[in-house]
Amino acid sequence: MSRDNPTSKDEEARNARHRERMQRRKAVVDGRIEKASEERGVLLVHTGSGKGKSSSAFGMVARALGHDMKVGVVQFIKGRFATGEEAFFRRFPDNVRYHVMGEGYTWETQDREQDMRAAGAAWSVARELLRDPEIALVVLDELNIALKYKYLDVDTVAADIEGRPPMQHVVVTGRGAPDGITAIADTVTEMRDIKHAFRSGIKAQKGVEL
Repeated sequence: MSRDNPTSKDEEARNARHRERMQRRKAVVDGRIEKASEERGVLLVHTGSGKGKSSSAFGMVARALGHDMKVGVVQFIKGRFATGEEAFFRRFPDNVRYHVMGEGYTWETQDREQDMRAAGAAWSVARELLRDPEIALVVLDELNIALKYKYLDVDTVAADIEGRPPMQHVVVTGRGAPDGITAIADTVTEMRDIKHAFRSGIKAQKGVEL
């Protein structure tokens, strides 16, 4: 196509504007990277009604294992059915301490005292992980649910998390994250439910939900 062609000139102008925008954006990003010099353990909270909170946390477990880091997992609430993530990560006993401590979803147990005992036992295990400097990443799966129903004291939980080793990372999942946890978090992500297969009558399936 000739360079004198209007279409060609429009494309060249569009490319030039794109290049200029990307150069400005790169300067901004590079500046932020230069300022982000602190290195320490961070607390991430994955909350909201949408799918993906636990999945994201377990993606971080895989990432940590790729760096030969040690990981601790405590699953609150969940526990009555086998999951693919549990089956997979139990293949790495030297690097992953995996604890399934729940009695099942609250609408299944229908027993608040039982759920409170299970949550208390789970937090005892979580506290041990949070005090171990050898554990680089701790995943507290569905902890927010236990806090939402007041099975655990949020101030005690927040204090234990804040008192962890300086380089230890923590991920807390579950809908309805309380203010006491989001306030001390470094990163908070809210998963939004726009559309879900379950509402169309499609059951939970292996490799997707299980």
